[in-house]
Amino acid sequence: MLNIRNLTKIYGDKKAVDDLSLHIAPGEIYGFIGHNGAGKTTTLKCVVGILQFDRGEIEVNGISVRNDPLSCKKMIAYIPDNPDLYDYMTGIQYLNFIADVFGVGAQERQEKISKYADMFELTGDLGQAISSYSHGMKQKLAIISAWIHDPKLIIMDEPFVGLDPKASHLLKGMMREVCDKGGAIFFSTHVLEVAEKLCDKVAIIKSGKLIRSGTMEDVRGDDSLEEVFLELEGE
Repeated sequence: MLNIRNLTKIYGDKKAVDDLSLHIAPGEIYGFIGHNGAGKTTTLKCVVGILQFDRGEIEVNGISVRNDPLSCKKMIAYIPDNPDLYDYMTGIQYLNFIADVFGVGAQERQEKISKYADMFELTGDLGQAISSYSHGMKQKLAIISAWIHDPKLIIMDEPFVGLDPKASHLLKGMMREVCDKGGAIFFSTHVLEVAEKLCDKVAIIKSGKLIRSGTMEDVRGDDSLEEVFLELEGE
């Protein structure tokens, strides 16, 4: 589903991402772990086409992000770590705008908006301006917008930050549902307990370099993910 080969992104004299290669297969929830500044967000932004990269190749479902970005973006949903939504819109206007961008039909969008807004207890707030939303409400709206066009690949940067426990639980179920249908999830997180319980595979990045990846069992061995991460960070 997502193939990253020898990805390199350079800022000045610093390699923010250094020769990174990862493969996320259909049906996988893949966690991306590293300290602040390790290169996680840069990698995700390269994958979704926000940032150009200096070397390497990224393919979504066999299509090159560099050569055919529009086709790739049609298959992707992206939730950044701090969703910048259009504050002057109401919640329902924003969701309809996203549905228009991806060509989602009237009946399908209505069903999905109703379903997910009810799940996240946001229905009564959709008529309000996004500028009046709390951070958690904006995060929920961003999640709904990401799911509205049935993306094959969902990219998320720290998706659980700002969510209450119920919303976090709902999101985990939605992520698994996407993968059960043959989609894939690639997300960064600092919440190692969530990654340990949720992810099929995990990659640990340090100073732009991949230092360990594989199934959760392969990466953590007999230790916890937290112990492995702290040990690798200290090396």
